[in-house]
Amino acid sequence: MKPARQPLRLLLAAVGAAAMLSFLLLLAPPQNLSFFSSYSYSPYAHRPKLLFLLAGQSNMAGRGAVLHPLPEPYLPHPRILRLAASRRWVPAAPPLHADIDTHKTCGLGPAMPFAHRLLLRGHHVDDELLVLGLVPCAVGGTRIWMWAKGQPLYESAVARARAAVADGGGSIGGVLWFQGESDTIEIDDATSYGGKMERLVADLRADLQLPNLLVIQVGLASGEGNYTDIVREAQKNINIPNVLLVDAMGLPLRDDQLHLSTEAQLQLGNMLAEAYLKFNSSRGSML
Repeated sequence: MKPARQPLRLLLAAVGAAAMLSFLLLLAPPQNLSFFSSYSYSPYAHRPKLLFLLAGQSNMAGRGAVLHPLPEPYLPHPRILRLAASRRWVPAAPPLHADIDTHKTCGLGPAMPFAHRLLLRGHHVDDELLVLGLVPCAVGGTRIWMWAKGQPLYESAVARARAAVADGGGSIGGVLWFQGESDTIEIDDATSYGGKMERLVADLRADLQLPNLLVIQVGLASGEGNYTDIVREAQKNINIPNVLLVDAMGLPLRDDQLHLSTEAQLQLGNMLAEAYLKFNSSRGSML
C-alpha cells in the first residue's frame, strides 16, 4: 500500500495549494501604487489640510494609462495625502480611486497634477506648510440622479468630507466635479441635468455648512450618448455664485473616444488648478 500514498500526498498538496490560491484571489489586493502607499506613514497625516473632494464618474476617478516611469506631476509628495476608503490619511499615489471605484480598473486622473500645481504656488498658509488632502469619491458610470441627497454616493461623499475635516482639521477648499457622460444617453436625463446639478450644489453647501463652497465642474469632453451638447449647455448655463466651469472639450481622448488620455488628464489638472488659483486671487487669498 505504501506506493499509493505518494499520489495521495500529491493530491492533498495540490488541493491545499488550490485552496490557498482561492483565498488569495478573494483578498484581491489592488494591483497599483496606492495599495502600497496605504501602508506608508506621513508625518503630515494629522496636520490641518486644504481639502478637495473629487467627485463624479470615470474621468474624475481616472482612466488615463499609468505610465512607467510616472510623469513628475503624478509622483507622491509628502504633503499630498489621500483619504483612503478606510478613512485613514495615506500618502497620495495613483490610482487615487483604486479603493473607491472598485468595479473598474482606475488609472491616472486630474487630481495629482492639480495638487502639485497648488504646492508650487502656495508653500505656506498662515505661516504653516501647505498640506493638501484629496478625498476621492468618484465612481465610474454614475448618473447625476445617483448623486442626489439621500442616495448612497451623495451620503458617502458627505460622510467622507466630514471625516476628512475631523481628522486633523483644516478646511474644504472646494469640490472638483467631473460627471455627465452617462447623462447623455437619455433625453430626459440630459434636459434635467442643470436642475439636478444646482440641487446638488445647494445640498452639499447645506450639509457641509459651507454656504460659499466652491464647486469647479468640468465641461464634458465626450459622452456615452447623443445628447452631449445638451448636457454641456446645461453645465454652461448654471449661474450660481462660486460654481466655475473648466471646459475639457478638445482635450485628447483614449481610443474609446470617451475617456481622457493621460496627456489630457495632466492638462486638465493644470487647468483646474489655474481656475482655483484665479478664483482665490480674486478674493485676495495668498494661495
